[in-house]
Amino acid sequence: MTLANPSLMGSSCRLTGTGTGPRGKHGRVGTQAAYQGKLCVQEKPRHRGPEEGEGPGSPRVPKTGGQAPEEAEARVRRVGTDCRFQVSMSSFTERPKLPDNYTQDTWQKLHEAVGAIQSSISIKYNLEELYQAVENLCSYKVSATLYKQLRQVCEDHVKAQILQFREYSLDSLLFLKKINKCWQDHCRQMIMIRSIFLFLDRTYVLQNSMLPSIWDMGLELFRNHVISDKQVQNKTIDGILLLIERERNGEAVDRSLLRSLLSMLSDLQVYKESFEQRFLEETNCLYAAEGQRLMQEREVPEYLHHVNKRLEEEGDRVITYLDHSTQKPLIACVEKQLLGEHLSAILQKGLDNLLDENRISDLTQTYQLFSRVKGGQQILLQHWSEYIKNFGTTIVVNPEKDKDMVQELLDFKDKVDHIIEVCFQKNEKFINLMKESFETFINKRPNKPAELIAKYVDSKLRAGNKEATDEELERILDKIMIIFRFIHGKDVFEAFYKKDLAKRLLVGKSASVDAEKSMLSKLKHECGAAFTSKLEGMFKDMELSKDVMVQFKQYMQNQSDPGNIDLTVNILTMGYWPTYTPMEVHLNSEMIKLQEVFKTFYLGKHSGRKLQWQTTLGHAVLKAEFKEVKFQVSLFQTLVLLMFNEGDEFSFEEIKMATGVEDSELRRTLQSLACGKARVLIKNPKGKDVEDGDKFIFNGDFKHKLFRIKINQIQMKETVEEQVSTTERVFQDRQYQIDAAIVRIMKMRKTLGHNLLVSELYNQLKFPVKPGDLKKRIESLIDRDYMERDKDNPNQYHYVA
Repeated sequence: MTLANPSLMGSSCRLTGTGTGPRGKHGRVGTQAAYQGKLCVQEKPRHRGPEEGEGPGSPRVPKTGGQAPEEAEARVRRVGTDCRFQVSMSSFTERPKLPDNYTQDTWQKLHEAVGAIQSSISIKYNLEELYQAVENLCSYKVSATLYKQLRQVCEDHVKAQILQFREYSLDSLLFLKKINKCWQDHCRQMIMIRSIFLFLDRTYVLQNSMLPSIWDMGLELFRNHVISDKQVQNKTIDGILLLIERERNGEAVDRSLLRSLLSMLSDLQVYKESFEQRFLEETNCLYAAEGQRLMQEREVPEYLHHVNKRLEEEGDRVITYLDHSTQKPLIACVEKQLLGEHLSAILQKGLDNLLDENRISDLTQTYQLFSRVKGGQQILLQHWSEYIKNFGTTIVVNPEKDKDMVQELLDFKDKVDHIIEVCFQKNEKFINLMKESFETFINKRPNKPAELIAKYVDSKLRAGNKEATDEELERILDKIMIIFRFIHGKDVFEAFYKKDLAKRLLVGKSASVDAEKSMLSKLKHECGAAFTSKLEGMFKDMELSKDVMVQFKQYMQNQSDPGNIDLTVNILTMGYWPTYTPMEVHLNSEMIKLQEVFKTFYLGKHSGRKLQWQTTLGHAVLKAEFKEVKFQVSLFQTLVLLMFNEGDEFSFEEIKMATGVEDSELRRTLQSLACGKARVLIKNPKGKDVEDGDKFIFNGDFKHKLFRIKINQIQMKETVEEQVSTTERVFQDRQYQIDAAIVRIMKMRKTLGHNLLVSELYNQLKFPVKPGDLKKRIESLIDRDYMERDKDNPNQYHYVA
């Protein structure tokens, strides 16, 4: 029979012989093959020394030099490729017998060696000899007996150890150190014993799946006879828990001792049932009491800092000495007792303060901790939303804050955006809920925020606003558009924005045409082309007016009497611009003549059109010959100053009669000329307000450092009547839009129920409207025969073609 096994030979080896040996667990030819026949290894003919031969009365065994079988094999493999081995096996006629008492004598040696290891004294025998002895015994089918004898010896020794732990005088720490030493000694002894009985462990034990390995047998014995003892186990667990409690209270403890003992429990597979359950129960009680106490004693930031510190400490315990499997339930316990039980209380007690004071680090910690707990983010979201609504409502609903409302809204929006970005990790849920909350509170006061936003934009786009560069102005407009998105009544914004834009364009007060067009582009992108069509028409009128004036100047040059006045006219399309109330004033003859010339010129080019002069929007530049200065003034100021070419003193009634300017406008005009910085007139008696009996005298001593002086009209605060007028126009426009939507829907559907019609209207209308208002418009259209009720069902409507 020829067997090839590279693990035993070099590349050119041949193994020949008769008989077979059992194959080992690791796929090698079992060493028992050597004991069934005669083994000859020939490199070249030579005599064997006595150390290689068979001793008298002893079985033939391969010499391994005290090494494990695997190591001996490895040594054989190192033979070079140039060597050839002839290995032949020839079977004995009968198997050699062991000498009398060999098994008993060998076990006695092994027993003494195990005893020496357990007593921590030196072993009389060579370890190689002991290993070989075990191998010999295993080869002659006494493995089972050997294993039982070894187990009994180990069991007797472990049972004897329990006596040292019966002493009640030992304090907790000494007891733990003693049991730790016992465990360390036991582990060291079992490692030594296993190294001697390694052949038994790797052959017989491996072939019998029901038997524990020698190491596992040692663990089992220690578990059954030491740790399973109720008194020992209780004292051990109590001691470990006491040390952990001391460490939690800030004391320094022996962490290596804890690590060793808990590893012991884990190795003995009693960690969960004997330690972890009690540990988690005590942890639960500790942190439940601590949470209740500290919530009363500490402010929220301090409390959250403490919670974070506790979580870090417990995480460190898992890394240092607890079993990894404890991490999840332990951290969950801390989170539940210190956070989960107090979520609402923490937020009610401190969230508003953290947000008011913009405490970024504390808010970040709050978000991180609440995100760890089930339901934590959700309850934080709710309080976040409530805070935004409450804070925003205080800004919007208080009329006293109207002056700074928009700036406060912008600052508040910047603040919450920063908190979301830095503290809440740009969480989409927080972003979306913030938008919903802004939309809710900003519309609690209908129309007013829209009006004030329009005025705020006006203040930023008006000439003289030196607060911002072009880049900063663009950023401000972007922020305003974000607030603008939250408003429901965007038509109110449009009405006031259009009124202010008209003033900027007509009086030349626009800071930048580019900024104006940028804002218009933003509105168009946000609301669509229909929203900005009239605003775009205003810009178009201004550009067309420039072209008309170029043509008019050429026309005037061809006139025989061009006159001394240089006239500039803006032609406005009535549908694009706000409605202005015409005011009839008494212009001088030259002005009237020039008006007629322009009228003839314009209507000659555009027949069928009607011109209506808006004197309230006019302005002029007057040259004062007495001081060689020029005054840039409004048309009303012009009419008043021109009177003083005819005399030096006029009463209020005389000026009113001569100019025809409306009473309140005239008073503001006289205030600007007699009570402002550039006092061209002197009021008698002195005072800020213009009364009926006041007289105005030409100021011959007027002085000013500038050559060209702009005398601003006293800006009249927008009266309640003007605000109401604008709001009423918006309301009227809304009625027209509702009517158009109803007719459009009914024309398409022909027949529709009341509820369905109302639902369709809510989908189409872009402004807030009450059901009562819709009902009124439906009734109005029924009265005007656009639609009719069903005769049998009053909630059904039919379109009337």
